[in-house]
Amino acid sequence: MEKRNWRDFKLYAITAANYHPGRSVLEVMEQAILGGADIVQLRAKDASKEALLRDARALRELTARYGVPFIVNDHIDVALEAGADGAHFGQDDLPLAEARRILGPDAIIGISTHSLEQALAAERGGADYIGVGPVFPTGTKPGRAAVTTSYVREAAAHVSIPWVAIGGITLANADEVLAAGATRLCAVSAIVGDARPADVCRAFRARIDAAERGGAGGAPASIAVVVNGRREETAARTVAELVEALGLAGKSLVVELNGVIVAREAWASAALADGAAVELVHFVGGG
Repeated sequence: MEKRNWRDFKLYAITAANYHPGRSVLEVMEQAILGGADIVQLRAKDASKEALLRDARALRELTARYGVPFIVNDHIDVALEAGADGAHFGQDDLPLAEARRILGPDAIIGISTHSLEQALAAERGGADYIGVGPVFPTGTKPGRAAVTTSYVREAAAHVSIPWVAIGGITLANADEVLAAGATRLCAVSAIVGDARPADVCRAFRARIDAAERGGAGGAPASIAVVVNGRREETAARTVAELVEALGLAGKSLVVELNGVIVAREAWASAALADGAAVELVHFVGGG
């Protein structure tokens, strides 16, 4: 598949094998791609170099098949050996100038930043994109203080290169991050830790698309929908999220949205708008 312009990415997915025991990295990341993740990063801080290279080669093959850029975290030798599109570094990793010298002018180089000062330094130094975060506390960055959405607002106002909000981002707080000015989101546990990564990615993409349609202010924190004739205030943005919020996930349901029955496989992409009418029919037992 032809590779799209990587700068147009909206949803960045990062591996974290500890969040999906019993499922392979390839299985989980393919589902994420099918759901709309348009950059994939291999991050495995505790893996052996042999295991890291094995996963990198497999993910390189997978992402090439879907035309999705592939990034390796930290390990520049693995990125080169696997033919990755680039690498991502933290503030204490290989200096940006040295990474560029080794990877070459066409490699995608990302830098994690935790302040506007770091962001502008990375931009001046030639980074292709930066990570802005952690926006919220996260288990993938233990001990790292959250930068909150105040840094997201600063990045939106001052950073010119592509940047992605990262750190503790879930479907429950994505609207808050988008309202602060983010146009790209990165999630780890919220995607790979879910049993349905593709559905979660579709829901994230629906949030991002809704924020874009709503302008710089992003989507509202909640909307009013009518569920079986009763008005409900909800932060859900898709039928799948509404079903989950109502405690009906996994139940036998027929869902009708604004008079049209929505197939279960389309719930995650069926967007809700303020004033939507939803009818839920719950089948119990054999009937």
